[in-house]
Amino acid sequence: MELPQVGKLLMGIGCGLVLFGFFLWVGGKSSLWGDLPGDIRVEKGSLTFYFPIVTCLLLSFLVSFILWVLSKFE
Repeated sequence: MELPQVGKLLMGIGCGLVLFGFFLWVGGKSSLWGDLPGDIRVEKGSLTFYFPIVTCLLLSFLVSFILWVLSKFE
C-alpha cells in the first residue's frame, strides 16, 4: 500500500469515528434513537423483549452509504 492510500484510509477511519461519535452523542439525547416506529417491544410481566429492527436497518443503511462514499474516493 502506498503512502497516499494509507493517508486516505486514515482520514476515512477518522471521519467515520467522528460521525459515529456524533451519532452517539446526539442519539443519547434523542428520545427517538432506539425507539423508532417498527421496533419490536414485548412486555409480559417481568419479562421484556426488545428488538430494534428499524434502528438496525437505519444504521445498516448509514454504514453502507458511508462505505460507498469512501469507495468512490479510491
